[in-house]
Amino acid sequence: MTPYFYTITVTKDDIDFNSHVNNVTYLSWMIDAATAHSAAVEFDYEKCLDLGGTWVAKSHTIEYKKPAFEHDELQMKTWIEDIGKILSTRRYELIRPSDGAVICEGKTEWVFVDSEKMRPMKIPVEIIEGFKNF
Repeated sequence: MTPYFYTITVTKDDIDFNSHVNNVTYLSWMIDAATAHSAAVEFDYEKCLDLGGTWVAKSHTIEYKKPAFEHDELQMKTWIEDIGKILSTRRYELIRPSDGAVICEGKTEWVFVDSEKMRPMKIPVEIIEGFKNF
């Protein structure tokens, strides 16, 4: 499916004791990019709740390739790799455009769940079509 691009500027708060971006920050950026992508296809958190569901993470995988530093301008590319009945696999690639370095790559498996029962439910066709038509 069509990728979504999310721009990040590394701040002092993103830096750890090794003077580069903290590992946990990358996960936060992945979630931020996924959330922004969902909003761009008009299925943000509130819209999903209107359909009776919400997304929860089943798993996250991150492979760190190069460090990023304070003031770096980064671009996160994210896309839906696969979407099934209840599970969606989302991929991520974080690049530093100034030198073309791939900073990290990641994957999240998201499960769509009933927002009240917190049990898996079928992903509404409107959501699937929203991502396919983006």
